Amino acid sequence: MPQTPTTQTLLAVFAHPDDEAFGTGGSLTVYSRSGTRVVLVCATRGEAGEISDPRLATPETLGEVRENELRCAAETMGISELVFLDYRDSGMAGSAENQDPRAFINAPAVQVVNKLVGVLRRVRPQVVVTFEPNGGYGHPDHIAIHQHTVTAFHAAADAHYSPHLVTAWQAQRLFYTALPRSYFSALRESLLDAGVNPEELKRYEGRGWPDEQVNVTLDVSQTVDEKWEAFNCHRTQFGPQSLMRRLPEEAIKRLLSQEHYHLAWPANESSAQLTDLFSGL
Repeated sequence: MPQTPTTQTLLAVFAHPDDEAFGTGGSLTVYSRSGTRVVLVCATRGEAGEISDPRLATPETLGEVRENELRCAAETMGISELVFLDYRDSGMAGSAENQDPRAFINAPAVQVVNKLVGVLRRVRPQVVVTFEPNGGYGHPDHIAIHQHTVTAFHAAADAHYSPHLVTAWQAQRLFYTALPRSYFSALRESLLDAGVNPEELKRYEGRGWPDEQVNVTLDVSQTVDEKWEAFNCHRTQFGPQSLMRRLPEEAIKRLLSQEHYHLAWPANESSAQLTDLFSGL
């Protein structure tokens, strides 16, 4: 059996720069501040993302710019280590980028899983966090990183799986980030109160996570300023037209002050109500 690490470690696995800020930015900051080793894996550099201001990047430089934006956010949140898997952003569902052979969704599953197993066995986290099965709003890369992370989570614990990839490691919990339906209701009300048309929310509202399936709700109000600062690092993605910019800062920070998680493993604890991602470990 591998030796239990002495350092409390959280591994967060996402697809693009900025994924880490929205649903987990406050939590990652809370844990890093408390002495937890926080490691962030990003599958791509977001090369197919929108560019909010043409002065910030071009399609040719966007990947490099977004990498630097993520490094800015990671420093703001106190991330201990940032790992890129070096795939290309696949773009939104149905876009031409989906067909690029370099796109993350076209990468062989075994290749991606092996990379993640290598990270899991080297980092040895007690807790792993990734997207829920629909990837928040159905982005192909979000769904892919969810699937590959779940597979790797279990494969990393199997001593017979790629034994050359360091000693097997069983993380103790796997969480999915969850944007509950109640969050979208509160966001709609805030937009209406501010005189902002909430029409854009429609494509997200039907995808909200069931509130009754949330196992952990973290109050991250103490680090919401850092979370907002991390958002602001991602300048190419959050321009003036972003919904996040159309609300008064006080209102958006209030909405960002809670983060929610579903406990996906161990399955026999899927109905447990926990006060913390590490509580009881």
